[in-house]
Amino acid sequence: MMKYFQRLGKSLMLPVACLPVCGILMGIGYILAPAAMAGEVAGFTVGGIPYTIGLFLIKAGGALIDNMAWLFAIGVAVGMSDDGDGTAGLAGLVSFLMITTLLSSNVVAGLTGKEANVAFSKIENQFIGILAGLIGSSCYNKFKGTKLPDALSFFSGKRAVAIVTATASIAVSAVLFVIWPVVYGVLVAVGKTFLGWGAVGAGVYTFFNRLLIPFGLHHALNSVFWFDVADINDLPNFWGNTGVFGETGMYMTGFFPFMMFGLPAACLAMYHTAKKGKKKEVYGLLASAAFCSFFTGVTEPIEFSFMFLAPGLYVVHALLAGITAAITVSFPIRGGFSFSGGAIDMVLSSFTPLAQNTWFLIPVGLAVAVIYYIVFRLVISVFKLKTPGREDDDVEAEKRVVLSNDNFTQVAAMILEGIGGKANVKSLDNCITRLRFEINDYTKVDEKKIKSAGVAGVMRPGKTSVQVIIGTKVQFVADEMKKML
Repeated sequence: MMKYFQRLGKSLMLPVACLPVCGILMGIGYILAPAAMAGEVAGFTVGGIPYTIGLFLIKAGGALIDNMAWLFAIGVAVGMSDDGDGTAGLAGLVSFLMITTLLSSNVVAGLTGKEANVAFSKIENQFIGILAGLIGSSCYNKFKGTKLPDALSFFSGKRAVAIVTATASIAVSAVLFVIWPVVYGVLVAVGKTFLGWGAVGAGVYTFFNRLLIPFGLHHALNSVFWFDVADINDLPNFWGNTGVFGETGMYMTGFFPFMMFGLPAACLAMYHTAKKGKKKEVYGLLASAAFCSFFTGVTEPIEFSFMFLAPGLYVVHALLAGITAAITVSFPIRGGFSFSGGAIDMVLSSFTPLAQNTWFLIPVGLAVAVIYYIVFRLVISVFKLKTPGREDDDVEAEKRVVLSNDNFTQVAAMILEGIGGKANVKSLDNCITRLRFEINDYTKVDEKKIKSAGVAGVMRPGKTSVQVIIGTKVQFVADEMKKML
């Protein structure tokens, strides 16, 4: 079950990867359009060229933001399929269209003879998109090799998938007809409870968001608050200017201080507490990870560098992140991101209509950096934690490959050797930061050998599962690994 949800988390990254381009387009658009709408600013007037270009870019970005449910249906279907074939994506779309049409307010009203429950007016949401993607991928995986009699041979194989998917979606729609109002009511109640907690709710959410990262399950939690699963829809409402000023963005704002400043400061603390002979060795890892976290908000290279070496420290980090988010949201500060809480998204979101005192994130972040540095250095030193550069010496250290050298072929070869060789690999997959192996014999895995490739960490979710944390360059290593396999 854990592996299934991890695969789901990975597949969610496919549609989520569409969001950065939305943020860039809409961020630039909001810089231009509001300036023009304000009257004569910088020599431009309402309806002028800047306004026209800005509005064009806003609508271009909105084309994806407003249709995230469609992207989830297709992306999850492709990501959860056995081979990533486009037929699975088509099946996910078939399921989504079938369910949302049969459970639309008009159809439900026609079937019942009375006004439809408000839940059915929200049927085109990311939750249903994910469900449709799972239906489509399941039907594809099971029926892609179907063989029919000669008379029906045209519909054999992958052509049978859409037919089966449609039939399954009708059955699921019948079930949802009964339970969707209840499910929707529970989700809304949970969302309203967190909204009622205000800044504290945002802090609690952020705390659990960080705790779930090692298991790859944080995406499921994010969908409740960032998208239209529980009627919160924080991310699309922020960028689409359809939310409430001073409220929308509260489940994103608190990420900026610890992603841009807190974790880079933690890297500095880990560098300063590293053994003298290993400072040079860990400098490249920590510096590049800190740079990545500050500018893009991708924190996994930092977090995976110590979460398994010092799990207690990771819990401390999750607590600090939750407290940081709660305090930040309690201020009159609101910002949002299209991908993650880095400097790029902070700058772009500061020009959106629902942004509030976004630039105040910088002084807050600087204070957070000081706290993170002191706490990390103190905890590491007092409890003698084995953070990067403080591990016990081993003979493999000199053979370590630094990923920043881009020697991906050598890195892949060393990982493959550590995993037990080609014969021990049943399947290989990757998400945004990790290689995910399914293996035949767990006793053949040599973690020291794998770590000698300069990876951030090794995780074993089960006896036949091994995850190797690479960082943002994982795709290059995965490509070389697939060639070897």
